[in-house]
Amino acid sequence: MDSKVLIKALLAVTLFVVTIFIAILSMNGYLGSKKKQAASSVTVASDEEVAEKDGKIKGSDLNAWKYDETFFDEHLVGDGKYQNAESSDQGEGEGSEVDRSLAVSASSVEKDLRVKIMDSSGSLVKGQFFSIMVGGTAEYKDEDRDGIIYVEGLTPGDYEVKLAAVDGFDVPTQPLICTVKAKLEYKEIADISYLIKTEADIDAVKEDTGENDAASESAGTDAVKNEENAKFGIDVSKYNKEIDWNAVKDSGVKFAIIRCGYRGSKSGSIVVDPYFNANIEGATAAGIPVGVYFFTQAVNQVEAVEEASAVLSLIGGYELKYPVFIDTEGAGGEGRADNLDVQTRSAICEAFCETIRSSGQKSGIYASRNWFNNRLDITKFTDSDVIWLAEYADAPSYGGKYSIWQYSSAGRINGIEGRVDMNLSYLKTD
Repeated sequence: MDSKVLIKALLAVTLFVVTIFIAILSMNGYLGSKKKQAASSVTVASDEEVAEKDGKIKGSDLNAWKYDETFFDEHLVGDGKYQNAESSDQGEGEGSEVDRSLAVSASSVEKDLRVKIMDSSGSLVKGQFFSIMVGGTAEYKDEDRDGIIYVEGLTPGDYEVKLAAVDGFDVPTQPLICTVKAKLEYKEIADISYLIKTEADIDAVKEDTGENDAASESAGTDAVKNEENAKFGIDVSKYNKEIDWNAVKDSGVKFAIIRCGYRGSKSGSIVVDPYFNANIEGATAAGIPVGVYFFTQAVNQVEAVEEASAVLSLIGGYELKYPVFIDTEGAGGEGRADNLDVQTRSAICEAFCETIRSSGQKSGIYASRNWFNNRLDITKFTDSDVIWLAEYADAPSYGGKYSIWQYSSAGRINGIEGRVDMNLSYLKTD
């Protein structure tokens, strides 16, 4: 080959290689202003690796995507389910599925409907604004966004209930057919648990305000009474705090009536007594027979059935030797039920008792002598209703029939700090 031709060929190859090398450098940002801009957004670690602002080496944290809130977009993955970045740490970095399918159920006690909006697990969907159409014409809204819409004053009959569309959720395409009952049935409401709250959900100082006017006459004696054909017992609530039930039994206590809950005197919420489970389990373990009571603030028979149903839900699994009592007394003068007339209050007590009896439990009514004489019509009660009288005296002056007598609120018993209510029972429980 001619030497001049060889030199030209070598120069051409060299120029081609240099051109390719410059192009590669330019594409990777090592030439011009791009390199300068990139340098302003990073720092150089001591080992000359590129570090982010948070001090982590760029690319060294293979789980960094878990902490990036923008990594996932919420999107459908099929069958009405969504993938949500907020739950991604529960599925080994793959994003767990959130069920957005809604279900609707409804129940009626008397000329009403209580409609619940739930997810597929049966839990109420809270924090969302829902609305329903009842009978195809009337719209009702979940104003407090608790997943429950209550409709009252309906004409008995069958209704279609249709949940309106909600962004981000799959609603049932077919309406729910519901029957509004014409007459109150004194039977346990099976799905009552969603109405039961704890004291963490309410203002207990304002809501738990029961006042027994028997105490305004006298606190009674602190002595343990012993009568032939009577058993000595106590009744307790959260106000007695923690109890040593073995010490209580050793003190001669033969039975205990335990408060399981109350209805709030302002809001009307049904609330479980925070010491109920500890008390009934402690007393039972110590071998002390038990009954329960519930402080009512019901203003009608429907609410009385709700209260009785709540009690039956709370005592499920426990064995009671003594009755389930409705405790009817004042709530400081401003309670929602304080100003009921005699007939309404008596009907409420009987509705509660009939609902309790329909489940197979014994029922009873607790009140002071004054209330039995002046605020209740005892002719409305049946022979099955156990009367628990509160009258703090050496001997009761009440002229009516009673089976348990609460004779003091000033008792003292080993195992209980402070005062405790004392009772004598004439019931045959064996």
